[in-house]
This record gives sequence, C-alpha cells and structure tokens, in this order.
Amino acid sequence: MSYQVLARKWRPRRFQEMVGQEHVLKALVNALDDDRLHHAYLFTGTRGVGKTSIARLFAKSLNCEQGISSEPCGQCTACREIAEGRFVDLIEVDAASRTKVEDTRELLENVQYAPTHGRFKVYLIDEVHMLSSHSFNALLKTLEEPPPHVKFLLATTDPQKLPVTILSRCLQFNLKNLIPERIVSHLRHVLEAETISFEDPALWLLARSADGSMRDALSLTDQAIAFGAGSITEPDVRAMLGTIDQRLVYRILEAVASHNGAEVLAASAELADFSPDYSSVLGELISLLHRIALAQAVPTAVDNSLGDLEQVRALAASMRAEDVQLYYQIAVMGRKDLPFVPHAREGLEMVLLRMLAFRPAGAAVSATEPPAAAAAPVSPAPAAQAEPSAAVKAAPVAAEKEAQPLQPQPEPRAAVETPAPAEVVPQPAPAPEPEPEPPTRTAAQPIEQKPQPQQAVAQNEMAPPPMEEPPPWDEYDAAPVDYEESPAKKPEPAPAPVSAAPPQPEPETVKPENRPAVVAQKTGPSPSVAVLLAGLEPPPASVEQLTPEHWVVLSAEIGLTGMTESLARSLSLEQVNGADLCFHYNAEQEALLNQTQRERIAGALKSRYGEALTVEYKLALQTRETPAQFAERRRAERKADAIEAMKADPVVQQILEQFGARIDEESVTPVDPS
Repeated sequence: MSYQVLARKWRPRRFQEMVGQEHVLKALVNALDDDRLHHAYLFTGTRGVGKTSIARLFAKSLNCEQGISSEPCGQCTACREIAEGRFVDLIEVDAASRTKVEDTRELLENVQYAPTHGRFKVYLIDEVHMLSSHSFNALLKTLEEPPPHVKFLLATTDPQKLPVTILSRCLQFNLKNLIPERIVSHLRHVLEAETISFEDPALWLLARSADGSMRDALSLTDQAIAFGAGSITEPDVRAMLGTIDQRLVYRILEAVASHNGAEVLAASAELADFSPDYSSVLGELISLLHRIALAQAVPTAVDNSLGDLEQVRALAASMRAEDVQLYYQIAVMGRKDLPFVPHAREGLEMVLLRMLAFRPAGAAVSATEPPAAAAAPVSPAPAAQAEPSAAVKAAPVAAEKEAQPLQPQPEPRAAVETPAPAEVVPQPAPAPEPEPEPPTRTAAQPIEQKPQPQQAVAQNEMAPPPMEEPPPWDEYDAAPVDYEESPAKKPEPAPAPVSAAPPQPEPETVKPENRPAVVAQKTGPSPSVAVLLAGLEPPPASVEQLTPEHWVVLSAEIGLTGMTESLARSLSLEQVNGADLCFHYNAEQEALLNQTQRERIAGALKSRYGEALTVEYKLALQTRETPAQFAERRRAERKADAIEAMKADPVVQQILEQFGARIDEESVTPVDPS
C-alpha cells in the first residue's frame, strides 16, 4: 500500500475530531441537530485551518442515510463515498481553475434537477473569490433562491474580493489561525499514534513555522520525518527550516543587558557562521523581548512556546522594564531599515550597538552629577574672602545690582547663604566693611558681567549708604511667599550672621517695610493691565452705585484666573438693577460658558458685593464694550501713539534721512511707564 501523507491521513472524519474552530462547530452542530439549515454557507480563513474539511463533514451530515445529524454514522454508503471523494451529489468545484462565466453557467444548468442518491445536492466551491464578475452575476440569482434540495458551501481565503451581494446571501463563518499550543498538542497525538520519536522543542519549531495552519504543520512534520530518517530532533528541524539556534539569541540579549560590547560582537560573529537570515534573527529577538516584557508585566501570561520559560523569566528578572521597551523599539525600527544597509550583518550589529549606546542607564548617572557641579562655585569662597581688596569695598553696590536678577531664581540663594555663617563668625573684623557680602559677590560672579572702573565709581557715587538698604539675603527672607518656596528650602540661619556683625543692626527694622510691597504686587493686577486701565474710574464699594461702565475695571479686580477670567472679559454688563446684574454673551462663548464657569464668576462678584447679589447670563446682542474689546482698543491706541512718537523723534528722523530707512510699524511695542 502506498504511503499517505499525514495531512490527508489525519483529516478529521467527525466534527469532534476537528482541532480548534469551536465557534464555527458549535453553530453548525446546533443547526444540524435543530434542523435549522441555511441554503448557503461561506467559510473564510487562511490556508490549512479546516475550511474544506468542515464543508465535507457538513455535506456528510446532510446526506447520512441515518438522518440529518451532527454525528453521521460514517458507515453508510453516502458517508463512505463522501469520505472517499466519489459521492455523486457532492459537486466540488475549484474556482481558481474554472473562472469563466461559461463554466459557472454549465455548473448551474443541473441545479434544478433532484439529487441522484443523497438527500441534498451540495455544491462545494473552493477559492470562490477567483470567479470573475460575470460568474458572480450568473451565480447571484441561483444563490438567492436555490431549489430546496440544493446547498451551497463556499470557501475562500480572501473574502474581501467577494461582492457584497454574495456575502449578504450567505451565512459567513470566519475560521481562526491555530495557536502553537494546539498545533503541538495535535502533533504529539499524531506522532505517538504513528510511533515516531520526537523532541518537544522540535515540535514547537514546527508549530511556529506553520503560522497557524494545521495542514502546513503536518506537511512540515512529514518533511522533518524524512529529514531525520524517521525521528524528529531539534537540530534537524533547525537545519531543515534554516532557523538559528535560540541559544544564540539569548546570548546576544544577555550581552546587551550586561552592556558587554565585546560579547555582543563575538556572538554576532558566531551567528554569521550559520549564514542566517538576519531579518529572521531580529524577528526572534523581537519575539523574545516581547515575551520578557510580558513576564515583567503579567508573569502568568508567558507561554512555554519554545520550552524556554525559565530562561525568559530569568532575563525578565535581570533586566529593567524601560530597557526592554527601548530594546524592543530599536529592534523593530532596525528591522525596517535592514533592506537599506549594504550588508545584513552590519545592520544587525548596528542595531545591537544602538541598544548599547542608548540604554537608559546613562540618565541615572547624569542625574547624580548636577549637585556636585552646583556645589563647585562655593568651594573657592574662602580664598576669595581671605584677600580683602577694592572688589570687597565695592561689594554693597555689586550686591545691590545683583539682587534684582537673582530674585526670580531661588535656587542660587542656598549657594549664597550657606557659606556665610562659616565664613563670618571665625574671621576678625579689622575693617568696617560688612563681612557676609564677599560670598554673595563670589557666588553671583559667574552670571554677572564685571563692570568697568568708571561705571563702578559712578555707581558708588549714586548708590545710598549700605546701611540704608537691606542686604540681598534679607530681601529674600522678607518675602519668601513671592517665590512659593517650601519650608524645607527656607534658609533660616541667614539672619544670624547679619545680627552678629556690629555695624549692621538696621536690616531687621527694614524687613516689615518691604513685605507689604511684595505681597501687594502679587495680588494686584499685572503692570500691563494696570497701564490699560489707567485713568478709568474704580468700581464703587457698594453694588447700588455700580454701573455697566465699571465692569471693565471690576473684571480685573475680582480675582479670576485662567479660562474663567478670559470668559468674564468677553461678557458685557448690560443692566444693573439694584443687586441684579445682567450679562450678555455671544454664540462663540456659549459652549465654554458652562454652569461651572458661571458659578465661578458669580461667586467672585458675591465675595465682593455680598451674597444678596444675583447674576443673570443671556445669549443676546452685546451693546456695550466688553473688557476684552476695551483692552484691544487701548492697545491699538497706545501702539498708534508710540508710532507717532517715534516718527516725531529727531534722532529717528535723522536715521531715516541718512540711511533711507523706514519704521517697521508691526514691530513697535509701547513701553509701559515705570
């Protein structure tokens, strides 16, 4: 007897022998048992997942002499003839070889005749998507209203090519690709029944190469049996499939994880001896990184698809999650670039070197360096203070000049004040100059340009005595709220060296005078808004005296911020009737002016004029100028005045005449008065 390949020998003879596709089998079994049969079925899916096998089993169930059932007997004449492929009422058509409309018409001429032996005449059309458009048109009417004794079973690997008119007349079942676990389990069953020795890792390689197709898996198994002379081993399967040894992939990844460049290149050189497909190598590396990421995120989700579960878990424990994600992305991008490199090996090595170069470990090292660099300017402070000179005498003026640029940056303050107690206390005071100021000069020196001698003399003549102004560190302590510093960042020891120095008792009395000015500046309107509102009448203290004209100034004083402030500035106060305010808004603000924003605006007004105040909002025409419109108008007026002032300036006129220049009016910006 001739040898029969495994794919044909182990074709399922009953629905219960099918591997996978439970979602399709359940529907068909219930339809057969309940006698709820459709006239046309469409089976879709990739090659080798069971489309034709299910169609033949369905035809056997329809024509079994024991009756319509999901479990045909398999012994009657109809069952045996269908299994042997010679049942006269099962017409199998290969649409790939019979695409013409004449073939389809010839096929449909016999549809009207009753079946010869069976209960139903079954038309099994494989690769139905290969039919021409005229063939589909010829099939359409018959498929819509076939005779009661006819069933159509269609199979295709590309359902997108079928006309929607065909799809709408069929019950469609999508067959899924089989997972490697299912394929390996079935291969074990087949090989044990065939008494063929095998190794589990070899079966996993076959299952992965089959790519979800059971027929491909059985065909590869036949090839592996022939290659291995009656047995299936992992080395033979790897050699047959041309895949690399998975241990080399682990070795490469371990070398990358340990940042061992020499080992990475050594593994790449060993890999080159096998002349592998480097795109497949990167694919194996990507799959391994994916499984490692799964092991780190959800340990129970990792499968044993290659029999290497322990190695995957060990790598997952030794690598950081961010490293795995970075390596995965680099490998994916490198695989896309592989066709563009001169040699595939160079592409692989560059991907591995990129993993070494861009690993996130460098961020942790660099994060520890800035504190040391920040402390560097403090170390030369004793040497600078040990030599009093003319620069020390000019320190009050320099400190006064440096205080302003240092205010927006609270970080350098710690560097200025930290060495002060250590430097002032042990040093004698032979001269009346203040001791704590040289560290300020030294710490601020890298960010200040050194003034010329003439400028220093002029500043000394114009500057007030150093005792009349508080030192810069006292100004920081006077208003720490302006910088919103946490209590941990407030340097408490700063006043101690000032009070310890005999010539400086006054700064303690100056602090209360500076604090209200800073607080007022923060809570009041910004300078730009104050300039625009200059000359307008302030809003009254009582709501009875409030008028719609006061809304421009009032909107800037009720403490609104962000989007709420922007919406309030787009409202126009149309009516004031006692404690009732009526605002108008246009359609552009309707979507943004929700209930929350309305309550915020009303709450700000009530906090100023009392809870008895009522606020009403109407979507209506705005007849009065809104604060936003007023601000825009004032800005345009100020810009026009600035342009006229520039044109009238004698110096500007001289420049325009001598150089033939012109004024770029778009770049003119009004200067706020100081």
